[in-house]
Amino acid sequence: MFNLNEILETVDMISRENLDIRTITMGISLRDCVTGSSKTTMTRIYDKITRLAKDLVKTGEDIERDFGIPIINKRISVTPIALIAESCEEENYAVFAKVLDDAARAVGVNFIGGFSALVHKGFTKGDKLLIDSIPEALSTTERVCSSVNVATTRAGINMDAVKQMGHVIKECAERTKDSGGSACSKLVVFANVPEDNPFMAGAFHGIGEPECVINVGVSGPGVMAHALKSLKGADLGTVAETIKKTAFKITRMGQLVAREASQRLNVPFGIVDLSLAPTPAVGDSVAHILEAMGLERCGAHGTTAALALLNDAVKKGGVMASSYVGGLSGAFIPVSEDAGMTDAAICGALNIEKLEAMTCVCSVGLDMIAIPGDTPASTISAIIADEAAIGVINNKTTAVRIIPVPGMKEGDVVEYGGLFGRAPVMRVNPFSAEEFISRGGRIPAPLQSLKN
Repeated sequence: MFNLNEILETVDMISRENLDIRTITMGISLRDCVTGSSKTTMTRIYDKITRLAKDLVKTGEDIERDFGIPIINKRISVTPIALIAESCEEENYAVFAKVLDDAARAVGVNFIGGFSALVHKGFTKGDKLLIDSIPEALSTTERVCSSVNVATTRAGINMDAVKQMGHVIKECAERTKDSGGSACSKLVVFANVPEDNPFMAGAFHGIGEPECVINVGVSGPGVMAHALKSLKGADLGTVAETIKKTAFKITRMGQLVAREASQRLNVPFGIVDLSLAPTPAVGDSVAHILEAMGLERCGAHGTTAALALLNDAVKKGGVMASSYVGGLSGAFIPVSEDAGMTDAAICGALNIEKLEAMTCVCSVGLDMIAIPGDTPASTISAIIADEAAIGVINNKTTAVRIIPVPGMKEGDVVEYGGLFGRAPVMRVNPFSAEEFISRGGRIPAPLQSLKN
């Protein structure tokens, strides 16, 4: 039950501190859409999505109105298309992306995720065809998002996939050079990908998930920063306790919205992802939370320790508020989508090497980072390999969403607008990893994977 004080606190968080529900995401299984015919399979995909999600947007808008809680995005995730399309005769899977885009447009959602492949231990025919189709799929659709899982702690790192993804990212950027390589903002490369993540671009409906499910992603960096500003001089144990209590309140709101959406849509409630998802809006920044702890700028020495404290306390507070916490859950550190991160990168306080260190303790990885357009594909692959290694060795999710901006160099700034914000083009180490990446093969799973 919610008492009056909780309700008043939540109202204040919404009106003054940028608290919102970042997304309601409906997960839909497409496994029963599989046939030997591409045409029949695509028809079934379109019909199923538009049938199950026809009331998703309206329900989200009704909840916003009834409870006064902003819900920024309504989204859909589907079974990885590499699994669904594999039985068909089609060899260009971009046509499946077009069907997903048409269905998303028909029901009015912001994004649809699941143009995905899971290749951490090797490729099937369908995996190869899907990865080959990613540049065309993302450059010719508006709402489709794509992800590829290249590593797990149990399997190791598929370096052949890592090598290929460097070339795929370069081609995505080149195909959308007129918009700053924007297709890359809809593509993420994972290690240890979660199957119930409601956030884009990495959302897909895992094979162990129900027929249809509602997952909710909350936000709230502004609320956290506001809570910490009143603690000037307090010890870090007090800071952690305050973050836990604030995360509890944020997660309770997410739980309320998730259960309400579940009941109204008659779809099972899945998880609340309590990640602190920033936006370019002033006062809605994870970087500013870290600075409120006493750092002059995000990226200064001490940033990784502060982020570790934040991430751990957020999770501890969240799991007390809901028994069904999942997805990524913690703190995101996207450069372009976080005004504080953007400013820190522009002034030189934050670089890719420091961001990589921070990914050891955050919820995801190198996110929405712009790099020079002439960065070699092998260097991008090496960046992916480094992040995958952090995930595999530490048994956590890591990811790379990186944009080699065509025609831009270090120090330039690319504007994307909306939630994607603006991105300073960051320096990349100029020394080559070409020979290392060209070796291919598979980096074996670490010793800690042997748990049976």
